Amino acid sequence: MWLFLTRRFRMWVILTVLAPLATKVLRNLGQALEKRSGPSAISNGLLKAGELGEKARVKLGGKRRR
Repeated sequence: MWLFLTRRFRMWVILTVLAPLATKVLRNLGQALEKRSGPSAISNGLLKAGELGEKARVKLGGKRRR
Protein backbone atom coordinates (compact mmCIF):
# COMPACT_ATOMS: atom_id res chain seq x y z
CA MET A 1 0.00 0.00 0.00
CA TRP A 2 2.86 2.38 0.83
CA LEU A 3 4.04 1.94 -2.76
CA PHE A 4 0.85 3.44 -4.20
CA LEU A 5 1.16 6.73 -2.33
CA THR A 6 2.94 9.66 -3.94
CA ARG A 7 6.36 10.67 -2.69
CA ARG A 8 5.11 14.02 -1.46
CA PHE A 9 2.26 12.43 0.50
CA ARG A 10 4.62 9.87 2.06
CA MET A 11 6.93 12.68 3.23
CA TRP A 12 3.97 14.58 4.63
CA VAL A 13 2.87 11.50 6.60
CA ILE A 14 6.37 10.94 7.93
CA LEU A 15 6.83 14.54 9.01
CA THR A 16 3.37 15.12 10.46
CA VAL A 17 2.63 11.77 12.06
CA LEU A 18 5.68 9.60 12.50
CA ALA A 19 8.25 12.22 13.53
CA PRO A 20 6.17 13.67 16.41
CA LEU A 21 5.20 10.15 17.50
CA ALA A 22 8.84 9.06 17.54
CA THR A 23 9.77 12.20 19.50
CA LYS A 24 7.14 11.46 22.12
CA VAL A 25 8.14 7.80 22.39
CA LEU A 26 11.83 8.66 22.83
CA ARG A 27 11.08 11.27 25.47
CA ASN A 28 8.76 8.93 27.38
CA LEU A 29 11.32 6.11 27.27
CA GLY A 30 14.00 8.45 28.58
CA GLN A 31 11.78 9.67 31.40
CA ALA A 32 10.73 6.14 32.37
CA LEU A 33 14.33 4.92 32.36
CA GLU A 34 15.46 7.91 34.38
CA LYS A 35 12.64 7.41 36.88
CA ARG A 36 13.44 3.71 37.24
CA SER A 37 17.22 3.77 37.55
CA GLY A 38 18.28 7.39 37.77
CA PRO A 39 20.07 9.51 35.20
CA SER A 40 22.34 7.63 32.80
CA ALA A 41 23.94 8.19 29.42
CA ILE A 42 21.14 6.26 27.70
CA SER A 43 18.31 8.13 29.41
CA ASN A 44 20.02 11.46 28.74
CA GLY A 45 20.45 10.52 25.08
CA LEU A 46 16.79 9.58 24.75
CA LEU A 47 15.69 12.82 26.39
CA LYS A 48 17.98 14.86 24.13
CA ALA A 49 16.58 13.09 21.06
CA GLY A 50 13.06 13.95 22.23
CA GLU A 51 14.03 17.57 22.79
CA LEU A 52 15.64 17.75 19.35
CA GLY A 53 12.32 16.84 17.79
CA GLU A 54 10.52 19.45 19.88
CA LYS A 55 12.99 22.16 18.89
CA ALA A 56 12.66 21.27 15.22
CA ARG A 57 8.88 21.48 15.38
CA VAL A 58 8.95 24.85 17.15
CA LYS A 59 11.49 26.19 14.66
CA LEU A 60 9.36 25.03 11.73
CA GLY A 61 6.28 26.80 13.09
CA GLY A 62 4.49 24.21 15.17
CA LYS A 63 3.25 24.76 18.70
CA ARG A 64 5.19 23.32 21.62
CA ARG A 65 3.43 20.49 23.45
CA ARG A 66 3.47 20.01 27.19
